[in-house]
Amino acid sequence: MDHADQSTPETSAAALRRRGSLAAMAGGLLAGYGALGALALRYLYPAKPVSKRWIYVTQLARMKRNETLVFRTPTGETVNVTRKAEGGAASDFVALSSVCPHLGCQVHWEAQNERYFCPCHNGVFDPAGVGVSGPPGDAGQSLARYDLKVDGGLLYVHVAVEGLAASTPLVCEEIPSMPESRPGHDPCLAQLPRRRPA
Repeated sequence: MDHADQSTPETSAAALRRRGSLAAMAGGLLAGYGALGALALRYLYPAKPVSKRWIYVTQLARMKRNETLVFRTPTGETVNVTRKAEGGAASDFVALSSVCPHLGCQVHWEAQNERYFCPCHNGVFDPAGVGVSGPPGDAGQSLARYDLKVDGGLLYVHVAVEGLAASTPLVCEEIPSMPESRPGHDPCLAQLPRRRPA
């Protein structure tokens, strides 16, 4: 009697389960590695370049030296726009991200100390946005910088505008009801719902 030909229904069912489990594991691994590969390719080769435009920030006359406006871009980023000098050129201003590169906390301008400060871990940045002490200084990190231009007494910042319609005007009327505590927000976005100050 040949023992190789003897198979019971129980052993063949166990073998089928084992094969099914192996196939499921292999499929899961392939799907996981495939998704990781797709993300890596998307990061290395983005589908399209980021669209940028010049967006109105404020009138030059409304800002004094060492004053900062917090500006929210159409994509939701917050930018500190600080006036460094009293002239009327774009070089008299600096526009820096308000997000600390260390852990993403909000950075603010301290006029009395002429520095940007991150309260989370006492990170300090000089007026040009370069980390000078705390974790950002130790790591040699800087705040992201935005280009500025002046045209007709108005200040503009060059930012990403993903999702804005091509017909959105670059210069808008300032909104008289804009709270003074929130200067620098783009009046073009006034149609978006805003929370009332408490």
